[in-house]
Amino acid sequence: MPGKLFMISLGCPKNLVDSEVMLGQLTRYGYEICQDATGADVILINTCGFIQSAVEEGIEAIMEMIQIKERAPDALLVVSGCMVQRYGDDLRRELPEVDLFVGTESFHRIAASIERLRAAGRQKEAPLELTSRRYLMDSSAARRLSTPAHRAYLKVTEGCDNRCSYCLIPSIRGRQRSRPLDDLLREARRLEEGGVRELTLIAQDLTAYGTDLGRGGPRLAGLLAGLLAKTNIPWLRMLYLHPARLDEEVIRLVADQHRLTPYFDIPLQHISDRILKRMRRPYTRRQATKLLERIRSLVPSVAIRTTFMVGFPGETEEDLALLEEFIKEQRFDHLGVFAYSNEEGSDAARLDGQLDQETGQQRLERIMAMQAEISQEKNKAVVGSEVEVLVEGLSRESDLLLEGRTSRQAPEIDGCVYITAGECAAGDMVRVKITEAHPYDLVGEIV
Repeated sequence: MPGKLFMISLGCPKNLVDSEVMLGQLTRYGYEICQDATGADVILINTCGFIQSAVEEGIEAIMEMIQIKERAPDALLVVSGCMVQRYGDDLRRELPEVDLFVGTESFHRIAASIERLRAAGRQKEAPLELTSRRYLMDSSAARRLSTPAHRAYLKVTEGCDNRCSYCLIPSIRGRQRSRPLDDLLREARRLEEGGVRELTLIAQDLTAYGTDLGRGGPRLAGLLAGLLAKTNIPWLRMLYLHPARLDEEVIRLVADQHRLTPYFDIPLQHISDRILKRMRRPYTRRQATKLLERIRSLVPSVAIRTTFMVGFPGETEEDLALLEEFIKEQRFDHLGVFAYSNEEGSDAARLDGQLDQETGQQRLERIMAMQAEISQEKNKAVVGSEVEVLVEGLSRESDLLLEGRTSRQAPEIDGCVYITAGECAAGDMVRVKITEAHPYDLVGEIV
């Protein structure tokens, strides 16, 4: 019965790992992955439902695949992920063209679910597979990487115990569940054997790893030490470090171990103490400043990335001015900005002082224009120097260029290095002399 499978994965790297588990299971079952939905026997869309813009992206992808399905009525259209977990009944009612809906806690049984449906035939009402029993992947899960072979993500926890007022992740994904240390090391070794040269650790809150495993259990520093001892992967990167929980032991490990990339992704969200309190982020501007100072003192070569949210309920021009002042003061290497999205069911949706979307978008553009100037200046300072670059392969911009990243650039979210001269292959680590600087990207030649 297996045939051709076409898949779309939306959302964050954590969602991408779920997609890879589904791909692994379905290809093991006999499905052949195709690059075009036309002619596929099964079309699978793994959605994100974190914010409204992600929901809109998911609906747009579904509608596009519905049009393809109209020309191939025997194809099955399957929708999975956070959006299903959040809006399952509504989606089933509004999208009768979809054949199967699978939530975040049932995706690991995707092959059996699809085969039951193919055997029974299309039903009047699409099955909706939701369960209250929470799932936590382990190293035995079939997984087929969708990233280039030289890099991969390692998802160390599922769910979240933080209660930020704007966030629905705990209600969608449940409480935090940490994977056992031995299991994570087992998967990391297998990824290394497959050629991975950069392993990026991800979680909703990476610094909370192990806090649900009891006293004496592993924590993030122990996980890093284990990866250093049990693998030889050249670059080990961390994403999603909560500023209230990032401790000195982790910072010192990065300072002492060259295989831990000097890169800290610390989503601060805001810097006005008043807004942080309304967001339920448990730190102040003073504490955030001290943390950044400590990191820079211990890791002088560090690249710091952060994200901010503007347009939050009650945010005034004075709050925004504080944020702009802080960004000018800190001169972050990488910075992302989101306009607040009023998510139904979140505590923030009930706060007074709601702002319109246009105001949030205008504030976003103000912050990003400021950051573009900072990034340009910081990149110009690198021109003439030589840096180590992990080669990704042919550039997405032109087949005449190669593309890579330094250890200070995370995959998919930061800029890159365009390589204009020299020979190398994807996965190589090469020395590159930087010849040009742009706001987010660098240009150089292999030396």
